[in-house]
Amino acid sequence: MAQLELHPVKATVDPARRFTQLIGGLALYGASMAMLTRAGLGLDPWDVLHEGVMKQVGLSFGLVTGLASLVVLLLWIPLRQRPGIGTVANVLIISVTVDAVRLVLPDQHDLFWQVVLLVGGVVLNALATATYVGARLGPGPRDGLMTGLAARTGWSVRLVRTLIEITVLAGGWLLGGTVGLGTVLYAVSIGPLTQWMLGYLAWRPRSRGPAAG
Repeated sequence: MAQLELHPVKATVDPARRFTQLIGGLALYGASMAMLTRAGLGLDPWDVLHEGVMKQVGLSFGLVTGLASLVVLLLWIPLRQRPGIGTVANVLIISVTVDAVRLVLPDQHDLFWQVVLLVGGVVLNALATATYVGARLGPGPRDGLMTGLAARTGWSVRLVRTLIEITVLAGGWLLGGTVGLGTVLYAVSIGPLTQWMLGYLAWRPRSRGPAAG
């Protein structure tokens, strides 16, 4: 059935709201990373790598995360990826926040509290991801690497992401990063949780006037 456009829709932009959503989401992401590292039951693939490097070089977890982000950004150059404000904020805010939360949150050795931190960390990570991605102000370094490789190779994003995460997981494990129940829980739950939360948190232009018929 043909549609009749009655009036043009004028989109309005709320940059302050989107920027606040970006900053809040990245801060929550760093906090969720700290929770998962202190649970001690296994990390997501990239954090397995970060923890493994941390154990080898003696730098803080946040600093290793930030340096790894810079290395990944260098890989954007041949892929012709362009960073946004969200990309830069991702590097700075997450690395600072994860170290700040780890300073006040000790390692857990009681299984009950380990599970609480693990489950809470995964859920918070999904909420944080949906929040900062939903602001649509630029991808994080690792997301940009994934989409850039997919665009250059013609492979699916799912395949590229799988290959990247297997590689960093194996490298992190060999360096001494923690692989366990948390790694599996993160892998099977983070996608569906993030997708569901994006439905509520993704930024959409507000419209003025009657919508198209």
